[in-house]
Parts: sequence; structure tokens; C-alpha cells
Amino acid sequence: MKLPYSWLQELVPNLPPVTELEPIFANLGLPLEGIEDTPTPPGGVLLSVITRAEAMPGTQLAKLTLDTGPHGERVIATGAPGAASLSAGTVVALVTPGTALGDTEYGVRTLQGVESWGMAASAKELGIGESSAGILTFPAGTAQPGTPMHELWPTDHVLDIEVTPNRADALSALGVARDLAAFLKLELKPPPAGPTPHGDGEIRVSLPPKGLTIERDPSKKLRFGCDHFAARTVGGVQNGPSPLWMQRRLSLCGMRPIDLIVDTSNYVMLELGQPTALYDRRDVTNDQILVAFGLRQGEEVADLMGGTHTIGPEDLLILDGRERGVSTVAEAFANAGQTQPGAGVLGIAGIMGGDHGRVRADTTDVVIESAHFDPVLLRRTSTRLGLKTDAVYRYERGVDPLLSPKAANRVAGLLAECGGGQIEAGATVVGEPEIPGEITASADAIRALLGMDIGTAEMRAILGRLGCVVTGEGDTLKVLPPSWRVDMNIWQDVAEEVARLHGYAELPETLPTLRIHASNLGASADNDSRQNLRRTLAGLGFQEVVTYTFTSDDEAHRARTEAPGVRLRNPMTVDRTALRTALYPSLLRAALTHPRGERVLLSEQGRIFPKSGEAERLGLLMRGPLAPNTYQGGVAGGYSAFRGLLEALAANQGAALEIRQLRGEHVPAALHPGIAGEVVWNGQSIGWAGALHPEIAQEFGLKGETFLLEAALPLPGRAWGFRDPSRAPVAWRDLAVIAPQSVGYGEIAALLRAEAGEGLESVEPFDVYTGDQIGEGNRSVAVRLVFRGAKTLTDAEVDPVMDRLMGAVRARGWSIREK
Repeated sequence: MKLPYSWLQELVPNLPPVTELEPIFANLGLPLEGIEDTPTPPGGVLLSVITRAEAMPGTQLAKLTLDTGPHGERVIATGAPGAASLSAGTVVALVTPGTALGDTEYGVRTLQGVESWGMAASAKELGIGESSAGILTFPAGTAQPGTPMHELWPTDHVLDIEVTPNRADALSALGVARDLAAFLKLELKPPPAGPTPHGDGEIRVSLPPKGLTIERDPSKKLRFGCDHFAARTVGGVQNGPSPLWMQRRLSLCGMRPIDLIVDTSNYVMLELGQPTALYDRRDVTNDQILVAFGLRQGEEVADLMGGTHTIGPEDLLILDGRERGVSTVAEAFANAGQTQPGAGVLGIAGIMGGDHGRVRADTTDVVIESAHFDPVLLRRTSTRLGLKTDAVYRYERGVDPLLSPKAANRVAGLLAECGGGQIEAGATVVGEPEIPGEITASADAIRALLGMDIGTAEMRAILGRLGCVVTGEGDTLKVLPPSWRVDMNIWQDVAEEVARLHGYAELPETLPTLRIHASNLGASADNDSRQNLRRTLAGLGFQEVVTYTFTSDDEAHRARTEAPGVRLRNPMTVDRTALRTALYPSLLRAALTHPRGERVLLSEQGRIFPKSGEAERLGLLMRGPLAPNTYQGGVAGGYSAFRGLLEALAANQGAALEIRQLRGEHVPAALHPGIAGEVVWNGQSIGWAGALHPEIAQEFGLKGETFLLEAALPLPGRAWGFRDPSRAPVAWRDLAVIAPQSVGYGEIAALLRAEAGEGLESVEPFDVYTGDQIGEGNRSVAVRLVFRGAKTLTDAEVDPVMDRLMGAVRARGWSIREK
């Protein structure tokens, strides 16, 4: 919403300079989207008075004779529409010769034989508005002829205010001024109230009953539609250009001035926030207005902009009294079939006036409509009809339900002041609007919610400045919001207002207390574990991929996985017809997108759907060198490098990792029979790792070695423990065990650990030998045994353990390789 600073300054006289307003508006929850400095017309633009206006025969031009003050009487020719009908005394903005507007300098030129001295300008040509439909005109007596326009149209600052949907009260100059005055503790000077009515008005008004049922659909009940309506009449209005000050404010707010009657309605809407409609009294038949739902189902209604709209059963209409003898809406419904089609529709309520009843050039007597309409119904109607007006924008957010009579009085007062109208003594006000009810709040609860130590007395003062009536004793606050704060309904709304005016900048810089229900303790542990695993894999160089969970029978066959059991009824493509039963085929497809010879490290955490049930899996893939050759030597790939990455992963996770060799029928179908292992994580088997089977690699078109891991998630954890590091040195021994080549290192290490007892700290292989010296089909695995005790171990303590180990080896049928 755009609002000139000068207007706010009039309502709040001691307002700070415009340069200091941005943080103030931010604290109020009404941030400024921008502040625009608006120009003033150049010094060569003079306010001049028309003494004679006449059409130029045979042309589309008009000849205007002007009183320019110090320059005397001058003549101009203009092609502006309606210029020939301008009355004597009308004031125009004259661009005198030698004055430049933008890149154009104006002078004296001859048009159709008339020497035109300068130009009568439009608002757009002067750069002070968007209207270019005609020349800028002002009422007689606006200024002395020859007055420089910039004296009455000075430069200003336009605030572009962002208003949230719940703050409908801030969609007006008065609403914004209220907030500023309350926040800054300044005096608020409301605009003039207008003449107070005495007695009943001349216009009779009937409203629809609440909960009205439409006979066409008895099961459907309508809302209240309109619960407050004020009507007042003003006669003898001299319509024409609105005053310069009013045009200036409308232009700065982004609206186009039209004439006094229309401009007054728009001005009051911007000033108070209440939309109004003004009708030509000649069209308000029988001095009666009916507010009714879709009296003429399916009829087309013409609006004042020339459009036509088909009425629906929930469209609220403003009707005149053309239905003879009808005084209530219920009677109008009963006689709906006897009414004349197209007659008496003054407007679509709260949205737009009708062509019937519109203000015309010869309108002098007007009926002011100021009402409170149901925001939900108006939003539905405006959306269906495609009509979004400034009035709807305010109504659908919530207009002050008690504002209707005040706005009607203000419009009547301006029409009398600026147009010489005669205001009727009385006014018609009907309906019982619903206003915000009393809210009970606890000062302690507000302080706990905000985390701010605000005194109860300050809370009362803040709410009082906002227009609330605050009662209650002690820390109990009974708050009755003002009628314009339709957004205040619960005690949390009261707390928000206290925080807003106390200042969000006063929020203490402390962490809020986090209260977790017992049932939520540890609820994020699984997610935290997954995120930690992702970070660790990324640190090791793995790139996470997210692949489709869909596969096909052909892909499952080529990858030698379990055949899919869950199929899609409407698959997207022929190669995605079922849910996958293993993770690694997706990784193989992803690896195909990388050039051969390039390092590929992929990871995925995803779900599979085998016959045993849905499960979560971790998949890893490695291809190519671990580090490419550059100016330094690279690091080759291979199974050893892949295993090293797995060991680094386990070390980072604080886990014990063991890969036990698999042989024969225990080798997964995806792996090479000679490079396959069972992955044991913290003592639990979680999956397999090894080299991709060459036949599968050929099926997928992958050349070179590819290494895979597929493991179950979540990874099993183990209890953490801490102990002091031993200060005793280690004692180490080497032992070479000769066993058949079918015996894996893991089996040898397990035997040695079991027989050595607690004194054995670690077992690490350092040499493997095969040859004629140890016999065909055998191999020698040399291991280093590291012993550590509470004190320095002697040979006498270690040698018996070594004898026991060698005895266990021989008992298994293996032998010891001697020196």
C-alpha cells in the first residue's frame, strides 16, 4: 500500500523524519518495501484559469482562453477529450513556453491557425501521476492565476508499506497512523468526523436475514451477507474536478482522480479503510435499497465499467425499490418471479457498482452507501466473476464492522465542503454487527510465551494505546479489542501486540528452553545416524546419488538379483515396471554415465523390496584409480583400496569392521568368486563386499574392475567405553602359519585370538608365501602378535602363550613355518 509521508505527518504531527521510519515500520510488523521521492512540477508550470472554452470547427481540437496572471490572457489549442466543455473558472496546469518536461521543451506553435502558447498538461506529462486521459483540471478558486504549481504540489515521500493479510486495519492512513502514534507514544489527530446525523434518514434499507435458506437449494444456508448498512443523502452537489489537495493525495497513493464525487469515495476509503459507493438518487426508486442474494438467478448485470456478469445464487446485490410494495428481503424472494428482468440492480455488493445508479455528468443528488459485508462471500463472488477491486481487497481481509456510519458522515461532509452539497439531517443505519469479544489473558503466560520480562503495567499501557479497553485485577488482563482489530481473538494475539509495541529488538539474547516430551527422547537418533554416515562418506570422496526405486525383469536378470515381486499397474516406462530387490543395479546404471578410466565413488542410502519385505540398504561402488596421476604419482584402485575406504569408514564411525572371505555357494551372485567377503560390523553380519562378477560387468557394459558393497541399515552400534592408555610397553612376536589355501586369514586370526586370551592386543598379517618349500596347495601366512599387560612383560610370561598358540595351530592340522 502506498501512502504519502505528508498525510501521515498530518495525522501524527510530531512524526520523526522519513529517513528514520524504516526500522520503526519493521518493528511494527509493517515493513517498508521502499520509499519513493516524488517530484514537483517545474517552475514553468502555472495554474491558469479558463475564461472561455470553445471547439474549433472542422477539427478535433478545442481553443482555450486562459488567464495566466502575470503573462496576461493567453490562448492554447488542445486535443484533450472534453476540453471544449470545460466551464469558465476551471483551473488547469499550463506548461509555459521555454519549460522542459523530460527531454521535450515546449514553446509557441501554430495549430489549425491558432497560435498556441504552451500546453495544458495531463498528470502523466507532468510526472505526478499515471493518468493521461485528459488535461489536469482543478475547481474554480484553487489558486490565483499564474501561481506556480509547485507551490501547491510540493515534493513528497511515498511509503510503500507491506501489509500482511491479518492487518486489514492498516490498509488506511488512519490505521497506519494509529500504530505509529501508539508505538512512538505520540498524539494522534484523527481526520474530521463529518456532520453528526439527527433522526432517521430518507432512504429505507432492508438487509437479508442471517442463515437465509435459498428455495432453489433448501439444504444450503447463506451467511449473514451484510450485517451493518448506513445510508445518507446529499443534494445539490456541484460535481466537477476534486480539490487539488485531494487529487494530489490520490495520485501519490496510485489512484487516478476522476471527479469530485468518485474521488471523495476513494479518498475516504484510503483515509479510513471503509469502501463506500455513491449512487445517483434518481435511480434509487422509491427511496428504498434492498440487499439481497441472487434475486434474479441467471440474470446479467452491467457494471459501471461496461462489463456484464451473470448472477449466481450466492452473489449479494444492492437493489433499488423497483419491486412495488416489497419492503423486506423475504417478500422480495416470494415475489421474485414477478419482477422485471434487469431492473433496479445498483451494484454487486462490496465489489463494484452497476451501470444503473452510476454517477453521471449531471448528477447532483447522491445516496451514500457505507456497509459491512461478509468477507468470505465477497471473496467467492469476486473470484468467480474475476473482479478484484480496491474495495474487495479490504473487505475480504476484514473491515471495521462499526465504521460504516462514520465513513458515510465523512463522505457527506467532504461533498458539502468541496461541492457545496446540502446534507440531509438524518441517516439510515440498520443491522447489528458482530464486534470482537473480550479476551482474558494472563500477564505471566504472556511473559512465558514471549520470553521477555515485561511489567503488567506496561502491558496495560501498550494495549490502551492501541485502543483496547483493559480491565481485570493483578496479573489477569481482560482485554476488549477495538472494533477495527478484527484479528484479535485469542490471548496469543494480545501477546503479539504487547511484543510488537514493546519492541522485538528487546528480545533477550538467550537460547529458548527446549522442552522435549519423554516420548520424543531419541526420536532423531536414526536420522542423525544417517546424516553422520552421509557426511563421513562424502569426506572419503563418495558422491551420493538418489536413483529410481524402479527396475524391470530384464535388469534383474542381467544383475542376477532376486526377481521383482511388487509390480506397477501403470509403469512410466518399459524399463521401470517393478520395485527393485537390490540396490547395486541402480549404482551400476549410475556408473555408466562416467567415462572409462575416471575415478568413480558412488554411495546411496535407499530402500529395496524383496520377498522378505521392504528394507533399507547402503550401497557403495568404486571404479578406477583412487587418485589419478598428476605431477605426482597417483594411487591405484583395486580391492585393497576399496577395503581401505571401508576400514576408514568404520574407524570414523567408531566401529569394529571385519571382512570374512566367502567361498563356493556362499558367494553372492553379484560378486567375483575369488574376491567376495562377508561384512561384519561390530560383530554383526550386515552384508557383503567384493568385486563385481565379470559376466555382470559385461552385461552392463562396464569394462575394468568394479567393487561393490551392499549392507543393511541402520548400522549396528556398540556401547562406548573409556579407559586410560597403558603405560607399559608392548611385546611382539611373529608367527608364520602354514595352512591349506582354502583357509582364510580370518579363520587363522580367530584361532589365535581365542587361544591367546586378554593379553593379546592385536593380530596383523604382514606376509603371504606360496612355493615348493611348503608344499603344493598350501600357503604361509605370517602375522605379528602384539602383547601388552599392566606392566612390562618378560619372555618368561610371553613364551608360554606362544607355545600354547603353536599347539593350537598344530592341533587344527596346520603347521608352523620354521626359520
